[in-house]
This record gives sequence, structure tokens and C-alpha cells, in this order.
Amino acid sequence: MKFIGIIPARYASTRFPGKPLVDIGGKPMIQRVYEQASKALNLIIVATDDERIKQAVENFNGRVVMTSKYHKTGTDRCDEAIRIFRKDHFENIDVVINIQGDEPFIQPEQLKQLTECFEDPSTQIATLIQEIRMKQDIFNPNLPKVAVNLNNEAIYFSRSPIPFIQNEPKDRWVSSHTFYKHIGIYAYRIDILQEITQLQPSSLEVAESLEQNRWIENGYTIKVKETNFKSFPVDTPEDLEKIKKLNLF
Repeated sequence: MKFIGIIPARYASTRFPGKPLVDIGGKPMIQRVYEQASKALNLIIVATDDERIKQAVENFNGRVVMTSKYHKTGTDRCDEAIRIFRKDHFENIDVVINIQGDEPFIQPEQLKQLTECFEDPSTQIATLIQEIRMKQDIFNPNLPKVAVNLNNEAIYFSRSPIPFIQNEPKDRWVSSHTFYKHIGIYAYRIDILQEITQLQPSSLEVAESLEQNRWIENGYTIKVKETNFKSFPVDTPEDLEKIKKLNLF
């Protein structure tokens, strides 16, 4: 199968405007993401709606396409980007991997784990999960949780703790059940990507503000794979200050 990594990157982030261009170890963050992803995938493109980001990508000789300013999700931006790319290059792509533009420390092994999910021809969508080991993370609404079935498929995503542990004090939940947090990297078979972007927002998606619930509500399956690699997303200026102190670059 042929894979392409697409990095949606917009300038007008509510919590951190211009974050794709913030300096991390002498390089803009978008370049860090691109270079890390290129260690696992032969084909990477940035999908943006901003000329400043486009110029930054071209400055390090990366591939970039301009997309609409009106996309509500990275999935929608990926869909437009792959349509533009295929029109211009006529390449046969089987799977699109949506790589978050605020993950400058994404591990190539994580992307390889996603590609492995498609060794099963029935896989429609794949994503990564990680066991929660700190009790405060279970109750953090900014950290989406996921419940998984016996076939390693996502049942539901929530900002609330799932499941609720009956008859146990909350400070013991983390030791009485295996909770998983969602690592927000997606891979979609290209025909499935085209289908899910045509779906109307669903009630569970709106309630949780998590687009993946729309896909589940409409009967699509999301294969999950557990990863042990740590993630260091940069979603706020405070996140940036934290990673600078870690001296990862």
C-alpha cells in the first residue's frame, strides 16, 4: 500500500496564533514535524491556508498545498489536500495519515504503527492510544479518552472519564481499570476519507467536540493501536515553554 502523510497547518489558532512558525531549536515547528514524519514516510505534504506557512515550508524545500480557510477540521483539510495532490501528480495513494502540525517530537515509530494497522484489509480508519498512568489525566477534559472493544476498535471518545468506575473512590480509578488516552494522529483509507468528510456533524460529535464520534455514529470502524512513545504536543505558549526546558533538541 502507498501512504502519504499530510500535515494540516493553519495560522489562526485560537489558543496559539501562528504556532506552526514558532521557533523550536532554531527551526519553525512545522519543519520539525515534517522532518520527523519524513523518517517514516516517503511522501509528506503540508496543507495550509496561510502564505506565511507556505513560504516557511518552501524555504526548507518541503511540499505544500494551499487549501481553503473555511475548513472546520484537519480531516476536511486533508481531504482537500489529497484531491489537489492527486490532480497535480496522478499518484495512486491508498492511505492518508493526518499528522498534527503541533507535534514536533512525533516519533517515526508511531507512524509505522499506524501503517501496520492497514495490513488488515478491513481497516477503514486507524489511530493511536496510550495507557493513562496518572490519575489526574483521567479527569482532564483537554485529554480525550477512548473506550476500546475486544477487536481493538474504538467504541467511544470522551472528554469525561470512561468508563465510570462504580463503587471505587476516584483516586483509585487509575489502578482499578486500564484507561486510555487518545493520541490524535489518524490514518484513513482514501475512499473512507472522502466519505466521512461528506457526513453531517453528529450529536455526539457536537456534545464532546470530537469529530471521531461522528464516524462511529455513522457506522465506521476505527482501529486502535497502543503506543508507548511519549507525545509532546505544543498547543499553547505554556506548552512551548515546557518543552524548551526539556532540551529535546
